[in-house]
Amino acid sequence: MGIREFRSALLDLVLPGDCAGCGDPVPPWCARCRAGLGRPSWPVLPGGPAVLAVGRYSGPLRAALLRYKERGRRDLAEPLAALLAGPLDEIIRPPAITWLVAAPSRPAAARARGGDHVVRLCRALAAGRPGVQVARPLRLARRARDSVGLDAVQRAQNLSGRLRVRPAALPPAGATVLLVDDVVTTGATLRACRAALAEVGVRAEAALVLCDATKRMGDAERLGRPSAPSA
Repeated sequence: MGIREFRSALLDLVLPGDCAGCGDPVPPWCARCRAGLGRPSWPVLPGGPAVLAVGRYSGPLRAALLRYKERGRRDLAEPLAALLAGPLDEIIRPPAITWLVAAPSRPAAARARGGDHVVRLCRALAAGRPGVQVARPLRLARRARDSVGLDAVQRAQNLSGRLRVRPAALPPAGATVLLVDDVVTTGATLRACRAALAEVGVRAEAALVLCDATKRMGDAERLGRPSAPSA
């Protein structure tokens, strides 16, 4: 761990009102970290939903997510959700209600983090927005492995048959549904979530994520918005 990372970890313990990215006492983002957040993009996800990401999985955005997700900084849900607000406005179609459905975490991971961190993001994002609601129909079986270090095939195999749908928690029939996750890497999770919902008649043709960790595709990487997915 470098000096900067050590300093950030120490500040996590003693100074919750700080920059989400670096720990400097300038909440929610210092000028340097705000400038380093990057810009929203539409990563290419063959066979998956249309995905809008706040930025790449690097720099202050990555640092903030790790502090929130792995270091117990639940207070960072609001500044991270605020970053999702602009991209969300590009997707939603008022006056129709948009239902946010979080990609589920492993039960053991959620317990260790004091709850599902993506669900917490969804709730912070929906707060004060009467046209945005949160549903939790998806559950991940206990036997699912941690996906860190798995390639695309292994991630798909890890999720196969392990996503459960709770019918009572589904959005209303015909509702506009938006999947939400913290990071998209291979797209296996978003594909599996969309497929699980489709099996019970729920369409989820778009997804919103904080960080894009997909492999860059040069000129094929989207620089603008693709055609809006159908509701």
